[in-house]
Amino acid sequence: MASGDDSPIFEDDESPPYSLEKMTDLVAVWDVALSDGVHKIEFEHGTTSGKRVVYVDGKEEIRKEWMFKLVGKETFCVGAAKMKATINIDAVSGFAYEYTLEINGKSLKKYMENRSKTTNTWVLHLDGEDFRVVLEKDTMDVWCNGKKMETAGEFVDDGTETHFSIGNHDCYIKAVSSGKRKEGIIHTLIVDNREIPEISC
Repeated sequence: MASGDDSPIFEDDESPPYSLEKMTDLVAVWDVALSDGVHKIEFEHGTTSGKRVVYVDGKEEIRKEWMFKLVGKETFCVGAAKMKATINIDAVSGFAYEYTLEINGKSLKKYMENRSKTTNTWVLHLDGEDFRVVLEKDTMDVWCNGKKMETAGEFVDDGTETHFSIGNHDCYIKAVSSGKRKEGIIHTLIVDNREIPEISC
């Protein structure tokens, strides 16, 4: 995994939460977008020792040394909502292995497809900072940079508005009917009377 030169990966004496040199058995990395942010899941699998190590956002969650069974699964929690995550280890052929991640019992792909139907995500830049705002459509909970926001709902002529603040900025998410059955309700984020474009996560 090391490139041969001894140049540091982190500049300005910034230390990583774990050492990349020690992660010689790193076999899989996933980025998982949840309401409280994007979480990085890393998995080490020693195919000779059976070692299994799971890191979430650089923090070691599971470590098992010297496991005789090389296939199986590891289950742990991720994010503020403590979502159940499972890494499945399957033998493909000989000593080749396949690693798949499930979130709440669904494959990562299925989970993200479902999530794109149940959430809206916006990224904006205010006062020199980046903010990631997520609306959970089923509960109308609003998250900003990993924190659940205090909101106030209000009925208006053409729909509803969910009001909250980011710093000194007035924000609201407007929900209006699209008039089309397949599209359903359209959610729009307004910050300081300016519409913010939605991103696909």
